[in-house]
Amino acid sequence: YAFRAPVVECDDLEHWGDRLAEQIESAGVTMVVIQGWPPGSAVFAQTLFDRGVGVSCVLHSSPAQHGAEVGEATVVDEVLRLQRSGVLSRVGMAKSGAPEAFTAAGFEVQYVPNRTPAMPDLTKVDLGPGLHIGVFAEAFWRKNLTTQLLAVGLLDGATAHVMSKPENLYLDGLNIVEHGELPWEEFVSLQGSVDLNLYVTLSECHPSTPQESYLAGVPCLVSRVSAVFRSDPNLWELTSTDEADNPESIARAADNLLDNRDEAISRAEAWMEAADAHAAERWLEFVSR
Repeated sequence: YAFRAPVVECDDLEHWGDRLAEQIESAGVTMVVIQGWPPGSAVFAQTLFDRGVGVSCVLHSSPAQHGAEVGEATVVDEVLRLQRSGVLSRVGMAKSGAPEAFTAAGFEVQYVPNRTPAMPDLTKVDLGPGLHIGVFAEAFWRKNLTTQLLAVGLLDGATAHVMSKPENLYLDGLNIVEHGELPWEEFVSLQGSVDLNLYVTLSECHPSTPQESYLAGVPCLVSRVSAVFRSDPNLWELTSTDEADNPESIARAADNLLDNRDEAISRAEAWMEAADAHAAERWLEFVSR
């Protein structure tokens, strides 16, 4: 949706692929970009290719994930194999630095950063008095949720808001509110209702969550693992921490960001405007035939 292109959401292309391919061909579509590579993507790509429809893919995983998760590595290998066979006309990666590395390894890969999210109108949620910190990430190794919740515990009187609480029993002494998995419009409204969001993760490509936060007027602390905000050294220093595995370091950086929230939000808005223009150019170059 951030690329401002027509979207078909599908969790299983093996099931819907044939019917979807017929509709795509009859609509006169000339290029389909598969993002996320759901089950059945390889067969679906071959089906579109056989019908004369161009097919490309954008990958949203980092080499760190490929080394930790067999499934992620298998997807990349499959995508690159289909590119070499001609089924996929182009392969893009959202991780800064990865396309150059894969090109050096003998694969033609383009850098396709995510565009700035297109935000809906937000309805603020009344969370009550006190300091409210959003830690809206999955309880999953790469998202570093437990470390960030321990950091919230170091912020005086803070309440953490999460999708789901990790099972670590030692977190029971903290103020944590679970909200469950929400529709996107409700999620970004909630994300825009806290005082600060934490997204200090261990590996990212080009995350949208921090950008959604700043677009909603809420500062967001990130880790130094993506290109988001990097080209503005002052913004990078203000909005990020280089010790993603240290709760005390995260808490210290969070306090500093809260003290300088207006500057951070202003700089982030300017950065996103410029970055989005660049990402739009990259996208148009990628999908042109």
